[in-house]
Amino acid sequence: MLAPRYTGVRTFARLPHVEVPHADVDAAVIGVPFDTATSFRSGARFGPEAIRAGSTLLRPYHPVLDVDVFGTLAVVDGGDLAVTPGNALRTTEQIAAALEPVLRAGIVPLVLGGDHSIVLGELRAQAAVHGPVALVLLDAHADTWDQYYGERYFHGTPFRRAVEEGLLDPARSLLAGMRGPLYEAADLEVPRELGFEVIPGPDLIRLSPEEYGARVRQRLGDGGPVYLSFDIDVLDPASAPGTGTPEVAGLHPREALGFLRALAGIAFTGFDVVEVAPAYDSPGQITALNAAAVAFDLLALLAVSRR
Repeated sequence: MLAPRYTGVRTFARLPHVEVPHADVDAAVIGVPFDTATSFRSGARFGPEAIRAGSTLLRPYHPVLDVDVFGTLAVVDGGDLAVTPGNALRTTEQIAAALEPVLRAGIVPLVLGGDHSIVLGELRAQAAVHGPVALVLLDAHADTWDQYYGERYFHGTPFRRAVEEGLLDPARSLLAGMRGPLYEAADLEVPRELGFEVIPGPDLIRLSPEEYGARVRQRLGDGGPVYLSFDIDVLDPASAPGTGTPEVAGLHPREALGFLRALAGIAFTGFDVVEVAPAYDSPGQITALNAAAVAFDLLALLAVSRR
């Protein structure tokens, strides 16, 4: 209340900018401005900047989950990681190397992307510290293809690579929100063949938040590390036009936030919000605003689990 929220340096939710790892920090918002593993519209390299700008109106208290997020957690904005434009494999290595010491310090990262290829580096760091993790994914695409145009490290391939590298436990993982046209009917079975449970988009919208939360908890079983990845294109393009691979007939923001809030109590070891491409956003920057709201709800989930 000392200064208008649109003033000052653009950190996430006006949090202090602190290099991590750092003592006495519970969670860190970290940007990964990389997008040269996209298959359609590039521009997500500017996603972290846009989400930070969209977060300026966020306040500490989350009424629905009844938690003071920044009063419960010590949260900082850790800035952006180093990336190598045009080289997804090298960037994956940089992400893993930078995030591993953050995780070893007990800090939960909330990563702002960037295209979805960056999650492979995140999962390498997660597995190095926690062992294979379960994945809770909300996304219009399963991102389990083997290759795109001969490239194996692409934003449509990270979860296949993660399974191959032993970073994920598919038997405890649930992917939801997949929709849109595919290359062939066999594409529908690829994530299931890898061992994932899949809730397609048309089925997801018929679930209540409580039903979705129960499905996730049943799949996760009794404990073990869990990672949550949120691709902004799970939202309908009416609410998130600023993304690289939009698909019609997606979730409304209130539906997506309801599904996230139904996961309160799960102790996640990390999060990301990816594929925000602000060049395609509306004049009101609704994609960035929705992404910032999602990111805040992810921190609220962490706060509830630590309360």
